[in-house]
Amino acid sequence: MITITIDEETEAGKTFLEIAKMLALKYKGIKIDEENSYNREFVKKIEESYDDYKSGKSKSITVDTK
Repeated sequence: MITITIDEETEAGKTFLEIAKMLALKYKGIKIDEENSYNREFVKKIEESYDDYKSGKSKSITVDTK
């Protein structure tokens, strides 16, 4: 199985998805799952937090679980 990520907001992404849908109708073995399991805003927030951590704007702590 191969996973391809397509940005549907770009012209190339729209074209690629359209072609893939046509191929999926014609040939067996091609399945298009359009479900997006990632919330873009959440991912952006996590990436910004990580960037803040890398640049020293936040701190990490170690918790002793004993």
